[in-house]
Amino acid sequence: MAPEPGRVYLVGAGPGDPALLSARALELIAGADVILHDRLIPASALDGAREGAELVFVGKQGGGASVPQDQTEALMVERARAGQSVVRLKGGDPFVFGRGGEEALALRAAGIAYEVVPGVTAGIAAAAYAGIPVTQRGVASAVALVTGHEDPAKAEQALDWTALAAFPGTLVFYMGVRQLPDIAAALTAAGRSAAEPAAVIERGTLPDQRVVTGTLATIAERAAAAAVGAPAVTVVGPVAALAEQLSWLPPRPLAGLTVAVTRARAQASGLARRLEAEGARVVQAPAIRVRTLSGPPLDPAPYDLVCLTSANGVEALFERLRAGGRDARSLAGATVAAIGPGTAAALAAHGILADVVPERFVAESLVEALAPLPVERALIARASEARDVLPDALRERGAQVDVLALYETVAEPLPEPVREAALAADYVTFTSSSTVRWFLAAGGSPSPSARIVSIGPVTSAALREHGLEPHVEASRHDIDGLLAALLADAR
Repeated sequence: MAPEPGRVYLVGAGPGDPALLSARALELIAGADVILHDRLIPASALDGAREGAELVFVGKQGGGASVPQDQTEALMVERARAGQSVVRLKGGDPFVFGRGGEEALALRAAGIAYEVVPGVTAGIAAAAYAGIPVTQRGVASAVALVTGHEDPAKAEQALDWTALAAFPGTLVFYMGVRQLPDIAAALTAAGRSAAEPAAVIERGTLPDQRVVTGTLATIAERAAAAAVGAPAVTVVGPVAALAEQLSWLPPRPLAGLTVAVTRARAQASGLARRLEAEGARVVQAPAIRVRTLSGPPLDPAPYDLVCLTSANGVEALFERLRAGGRDARSLAGATVAAIGPGTAAALAAHGILADVVPERFVAESLVEALAPLPVERALIARASEARDVLPDALRERGAQVDVLALYETVAEPLPEPVREAALAADYVTFTSSSTVRWFLAAGGSPSPSARIVSIGPVTSAALREHGLEPHVEASRHDIDGLLAALLADAR
């Protein structure tokens, strides 16, 4: 069911791994007019937002910049009263330390309709990703989820430390890294055994998840020695001893490394997921946005050759065909050429198998591949700004060539936290000349220690024009090649 106007959806985005987003959450993100999102949502959670949706950061960070809660509640009410569908997207579950209950009360008081979409909460998921079952037959038959924000040394407390110490099961503390020494001391002082197993899970379910184990007596010191930071949860109880025995996440080659992805958000998610699967922390810093250009309906009938230079061009081409009441059958009489397997795969998704795909994924290679074919009239469907290698070569052969600009790439502003994270990354990836141009215009130059990764010679040339020498260039000029080259360099 699509989101309704004038309604607010309190949506849990899960603990960090985008694969744990629910189907309902993805559906609502795709249809929302406005998304008010926290800091701890999965990096790719907003990839499915529709073009034109308003994305507003309303997150909070301990010791850092925060958006006041009353301001967030006012925004929800204001946008809903304006007839917009509003998704309030939260890390974890909105009703587990997510202030979702407060927001629901504010919406009810304002007379705004709302829906709650639960998410996987970090205390359960992070423990599971660390190999810790929070309940276990014969070991723990209950689990308590506890805020770790409260200082046990306060004179007045909402938490009953004596009751928590006597709790017959697993204790999971959220957001308690800074208070961990005091938490451990309060529990042991109240009667919990200092020898009881404990574990701290940093960035649970994410590629760079870390697990530190010990006992109540040692866990704070071990976490400090490992420089564990937020977000993290702490598990106290006998089940924490199972972490080493039940650990299931394999070692990953990019663990501990940060990779910035600069391509357009709509295309970035596939690369980001693959980098995360290899253990990287990914900073999505889309320097460009793809904008489809309007134009008259397209009739490919006069052409004996149709060339597509990118997957974006394929999607825009079929939009133009549909505008004229046509579909893939309109290309039946033409030879269809594609630069690269990504472009060929996009064509295949529309029922067209490319006749020509060059060995190297650059225009010069396509010119060579087309040399044996007779061409009288060619259509080149591409971006508005592109090199003229292909059309010039076909014209030199005497062909009549029409260049159809189907889309353009425009600059995408980078929020300051994203810009800073991208510039500080261990690797910065560039997949086109436009990503180079617009990223450097928006962000400045990467850190001198960063490794710059280029998808191919054209992108490398653009980097050199801007005074940057790529450290890594893919030998296969597509996403598979870029990933392989980055992995080889990291090893």
